[in-house]
Amino acid sequence: MKTYIPILILLAVTVFAAGQNAEYEYDSVLAHQLGADELGMKNYILVILKTGPAQISDKKLRDSLFVGHFSNMDRLAVEKKLILAGPMGENENEYRGLFLFDVKTIEEAEELLKGDPTVTSKIFDTELYRWYGSAALPVYLEAAEKIRKKNP
Repeated sequence: MKTYIPILILLAVTVFAAGQNAEYEYDSVLAHQLGADELGMKNYILVILKTGPAQISDKKLRDSLFVGHFSNMDRLAVEKKLILAGPMGENENEYRGLFLFDVKTIEEAEELLKGDPTVTSKIFDTELYRWYGSAALPVYLEAAEKIRKKNP
């Protein structure tokens, strides 16, 4: 069996390498629909949510603000303005999560954040940055909805 291991490894590497060189067909219509440049990329606005100064101890109020937070994210996803969102693990910068908005300017992203009660109540502070990434990211949401159980 030991003599077959190098052959199996070589075969696996060859198959993997062949897959990496697979030809693809450029889809100019899709590229245009997604706003891709010649590299298949585009600009987004990255929002980092940080722990804000608000100390809201009223559980009902805090819970309702977070209901609004998630409702706003759902609305922005339906509008195709929110491309990615998610929490961050504990860290020294007090970063709590991120949004990736499919808008052209920081000012547009700031307007979207006005609909988030956790931001407007200062539970979260925000840092906004221009970010350049794959123009295909908006289609990520289509797949994400298909793999998420609605009521786990």
